[in-house]
Amino acid sequence: MRSTIPDFPLTTQHILWRATTLFGKKEIVTRREKGVRRYTYADFGVRVARLANALRRLGVESGDRVGTFAFNNDRHLELYFAVSSMGAVLHTLNVRLFPKHLEYIINDAEDKVIFFDPPLLPVLGALAGKMPTVKHFVAMADGPVPSGPLEPLASYEDVLAAEPTTFAWPALHESDAAAMCYTSGTTGQPKGVVYSHRSTFLHAMGEVIKGGIGPEEDDVILPVVPMFHAMGWGLPYSATLQGATQVLPDRYLDPASLVDLINTERVTFTAGVPTVWLALLQYLDKTGVTMPSLRAIVCGGAAVPEALMRGMERHGLKMIHAWGMTETSPLGTVSSPKSYLRTGPEDELRLRLRQGIPAPTVEMRLVELGTDRLLPWDGKSVGELEVRGPWIAGAYYKDADPERFTKDGWLRTGDVCNIDPEGYVQIVDRTKDLVKSGGEWISSVEVESAIMGHPKVLEAAVIGVSHPKWQERPVAYVVPKPEFKGNVSQEEILGFLAPKMAKWWLPDEVRFIDEMPKTSVGKFDKKVLRAQARALETPSE
Repeated sequence: MRSTIPDFPLTTQHILWRATTLFGKKEIVTRREKGVRRYTYADFGVRVARLANALRRLGVESGDRVGTFAFNNDRHLELYFAVSSMGAVLHTLNVRLFPKHLEYIINDAEDKVIFFDPPLLPVLGALAGKMPTVKHFVAMADGPVPSGPLEPLASYEDVLAAEPTTFAWPALHESDAAAMCYTSGTTGQPKGVVYSHRSTFLHAMGEVIKGGIGPEEDDVILPVVPMFHAMGWGLPYSATLQGATQVLPDRYLDPASLVDLINTERVTFTAGVPTVWLALLQYLDKTGVTMPSLRAIVCGGAAVPEALMRGMERHGLKMIHAWGMTETSPLGTVSSPKSYLRTGPEDELRLRLRQGIPAPTVEMRLVELGTDRLLPWDGKSVGELEVRGPWIAGAYYKDADPERFTKDGWLRTGDVCNIDPEGYVQIVDRTKDLVKSGGEWISSVEVESAIMGHPKVLEAAVIGVSHPKWQERPVAYVVPKPEFKGNVSQEEILGFLAPKMAKWWLPDEVRFIDEMPKTSVGKFDKKVLRAQARALETPSE
């Protein structure tokens, strides 16, 4: 027996319709070099239609890839909806990638048109002549087209100016590709993940319900996470679906600029990686400034250090801990202040420091490292996390790295964790970041979090270095807070750690550095630290 409900395609077209039809007077605000630009969802809808017409005139057809090389701003948001809703595929390019990786993904995706923000012209211009599939470049500028080696080159506003204000949106199948994003390429070449309209729509729904991260219609949402990082964690879609006011920071992400924007626009909801919030916390501690409108800070991309969560609590700020990957669209788990199964302030904090329970429709299992044996959810057994669900990738673009996916349809995440009986996930480490000492595993994440609890420490990363007896031993790289530079010692750090963990977990050495190397998405870049460590181990000629 079949239902009487027709197949209604779940596409970005409906998100666009809902926002412009029901919330036409709500605002989208973008920080500019001088002041802000603000306009309504009704204005947004007109510009999206004009952009779709312009794309068609530039030769973009169904399935063509359209690259964006841009910050978080209104024009980038317009591309999110015009490209996918006309049947093409939005390809967000990471502005912090190494040139060789950027060239690779543009050519691997076969981008046909690339839209870019003018400050990024030197980076993209360095690849001139190396992008054979790109037929047009469009600068998202207010003024004249910037001069440079890219051609043919047009201005965004000139491209839109003469276009009609309506567009005949084509019928789309919900399984059609809507967008694609590449992994950051920390190991080997970046790999593409292609999101469907259905997965994008369901992911937006998964974010807005109570079991998700919870953006609401009356929120004022400021996404600090870049729109090129796993599709801005889905916020461009979920915020638009809800008709929430959106405040876009463009490239102005320093703590002073963020605090000013949050307070000026009365932002209630924001999201970003721990490194952003560590810098913001330091700024709040120094200045004593408050952000009374802010109800929620979503933090993901890496484990939230306990010192960071407690520090935000001091300022009356609640953090929502989430976990995900490019391959998971990215929402995988959420540990929201509204969803605890136990009571008591310490129990609540401990749960919030975990990555949370699976988001609605996401399924998980725990697999013993190096085998296919399933492990129990007892809060003790440690294994690799595997996931599946309607917005979880089942393959990479062009079938790259097929071993990341099991034969029965699960994604091997590469994250090592335990899961407690209530379903709360605790990420212990990445498989490649675990330190194996004397046949036993040491969690670099736990040691790092403990070090960052020291009052003189700003950032810390732990790696394993080779050892003739124990195979590997942990070494800590520490960035002191500026006011304590040169005034913190290895003995202080180790003495602080000693009561908190087993003696054999303690780092053999603490190396103080001025700045922590970071990946293109703001995570601590341990491959750089490993290279530095190997150089120290190698005798000079």
